[in-house]
Amino acid sequence: MGAPARLDYDGPVATITLDRPERFNALDRDAALALFAIGQELAERRDVRVIVIRGAGRSFCAGGDIETFAAHIDATGPMVTGILEPTHAFLTTLRTHPAVVVTSVQGAAAGGGLSLAFMGDLCVAADTARFTPAYIRLGVSPDAGGTVGLARIVGARRAMQIFLMEDGFSAAQAESWGLVNKVVPEAELAAETAALAKRLAGFSPAAVAATKRLIHGTAGRSMAEQLDAELNELIGCMETEAFREAVHRFLAKAGKTGGRA
Repeated sequence: MGAPARLDYDGPVATITLDRPERFNALDRDAALALFAIGQELAERRDVRVIVIRGAGRSFCAGGDIETFAAHIDATGPMVTGILEPTHAFLTTLRTHPAVVVTSVQGAAAGGGLSLAFMGDLCVAADTARFTPAYIRLGVSPDAGGTVGLARIVGARRAMQIFLMEDGFSAAQAESWGLVNKVVPEAELAAETAALAKRLAGFSPAAVAATKRLIHGTAGRSMAEQLDAELNELIGCMETEAFREAVHRFLAKAGKTGGRA
């Protein structure tokens, strides 16, 4: 058996693959520790501009490994802590890393897998993807960032609906709620994800990182604080060579087209 999660690089694009296809990429302690190690490595890689998260095989991630739960049914506290503490560290790295995080979802995204799918900055899903909250049917509350990513995207009332009223929903429904940015045929998922990653990697890393910080930092700030943050981030971006080059390109183009951009 190989590692339950692996990390590959293609220039500035890092791809994390959940790699337990025989278990639908369900998360156990070994998988959580593998993600933790990947997060530590990525935290040191400031050359990475895009992080893609995908699942091997037919599914994205089936959530927590039920067999692991059953094996530790009389000691659930230490078991779940051992899985979620390294997972939390990994998720924190994703949120604070300057790279854009793109989740690429096919097949089942259930429980913690659903939460993980919506902890990315962007989500591309196959038309066959199926999102299943699963928690309430197991008699538990959401985990793996479900009340962070999903709830902040759709708001409290829709989040309550998803976790308490929905047995499952399609990629199309997730797109209509703003949880998925693009739905594509399953056969095109890998290519569409790669194309998006390439496009994102071509943007100014300073501008992308600033945009990510501003959007995720708005919760808890007053309007005045957020506007100040926008000002500071904008100045930082304008001090980069990428901005200077973009201005020169714009002016050169305007000159060639009689002042039209």
